[in-house]
Amino acid sequence: MTVVAVPPRRRAAYIPAVPDALYNRDILRLAAAIPHLGRLAGPRASAARRSPVCGSAVTVDVVADGEGRVAALGQEVRACALGQASAALMGAHALGRTPAELAAARDALAAFLAGERDDPGAWPGLAVFAAARGFAARHAAILLAFEAAAEAAAAAAAADR
Repeated sequence: MTVVAVPPRRRAAYIPAVPDALYNRDILRLAAAIPHLGRLAGPRASAARRSPVCGSAVTVDVVADGEGRVAALGQEVRACALGQASAALMGAHALGRTPAELAAARDALAAFLAGERDDPGAWPGLAVFAAARGFAARHAAILLAFEAAAEAAAAAAAADR
């Protein structure tokens, strides 16, 4: 019998671990309770966004009222816990909002994640993503729901004009 020594596996490169703070209890609770989950039967407009980095995807359906505000919302979310948590926060506060308010929330969140501003803006709950600021690969998934909602709301409002 011949015994062959097998060298230990070497890692090609060091990949830093994702800290537990990134997927904390608050993120996981939000991810488990996404409001307005499911597509609308008759949306006035829809928008889909997909992250090329992780494959997360969000589709948002919107019906606007006579003033262009979000009157009904549906969302299909196939995303990581961060994308799901973002969809939960967007969905919890989107009804009654204008396309401009959704776009402002999207822009403030993007600037916050990029380190261009110290606060995530006026949209409730977005500070929960503070730990993700140092992980640029996660930013796209976090922004998906707000990007899709802003686009769908703008299209719904324009269609009603």
